[in-house]
Amino acid sequence: MSTELTYREALNRSIEEEMLKNPEVFIMGEDIGRYQGTFKVTRGFVEKFGSRQEQYNYRILDTPITECGFTGIGIGAAMAGLRPIVEFMTMSFSILALDQIINHAAKVHYMTNGEVKCPIVFRGPGGAAKQLSAQHSHSMDGWYAHVPGLKVVAPATALDAYGMMKSAIADDNPVIFYENPGLYTVKGDIPDGTDFTVPIGQSQILREGKDLSLIGYSRMTQVNLAAAELLAKDGIDAEVVDVRTLLPLDTATIYNSVRKTHRAVVVYEDWKSGGFGAEIVSRIQEDCFDDLDAPVGRVGGLNVPMPYARNLELLCIPSEEDVVKAVHKIK
Repeated sequence: MSTELTYREALNRSIEEEMLKNPEVFIMGEDIGRYQGTFKVTRGFVEKFGSRQEQYNYRILDTPITECGFTGIGIGAAMAGLRPIVEFMTMSFSILALDQIINHAAKVHYMTNGEVKCPIVFRGPGGAAKQLSAQHSHSMDGWYAHVPGLKVVAPATALDAYGMMKSAIADDNPVIFYENPGLYTVKGDIPDGTDFTVPIGQSQILREGKDLSLIGYSRMTQVNLAAAELLAKDGIDAEVVDVRTLLPLDTATIYNSVRKTHRAVVVYEDWKSGGFGAEIVSRIQEDCFDDLDAPVGRVGGLNVPMPYARNLELLCIPSEEDVVKAVHKIK
């Protein structure tokens, strides 16, 4: 049996189930309590976990606007044996906590010779939403995927959001959980019960095809699925590879797809210059060069600060039409 939930609701249910299962799990961040989170992922939590009941002991912690401060508190709690979830109102604001995340959370296990673990999840909306302008629309995925010691996940479906959140909370390493705000209303069937998980570090094929591989993650996977439908009208059978985990990257699934189709287009929302999609392109051309019948195509966001005007904002974000054009260029 299953229940249809939105991506937002799937995250809410996953976190709630893990908090009920494990008293060491708690969540902290700006406006996550009474306000229920900017995108309402923590809806209802303060009533369930924020009372004075001894077994819950205030596990929904509203914080001041001090990202570096509350991130450091979360890291310390993780080092002491708890399993914090730190929500950023937007992942753009995690820039203020880069020292804590990169110099401490990502390094402590290595620098203590494995004696100290840091089981913490850093989560929140990343990428363009709708007219949030330049300071609130960063795609931080590639920044964090550059850092050894972190795990970085970017699920594209409600089912994966549900299952990968459970895996992230259970992981003994710091996990960056990247949620594109354009996905929060995407719906999917979520299995009933509380034991379903999706492993970190495994890509998946969401659409089988034989003519080329469309490779992406997060919301761009949904864009690729839409582009594949348009390409089918032109007689092009596209395979859609959902990367899901950026770090560690499952290259085997990507390579197997490319070796089958012999052509690839990599799509990502981040700025095209230096974005994580460029890393995927580089690895394909390093390891699958002899399998390619054409250069690997690349579709990324425009290299400009995100405009506020909606028509300009849409021009900066890859669309299915952009993907179709890139496919025809290499066909």
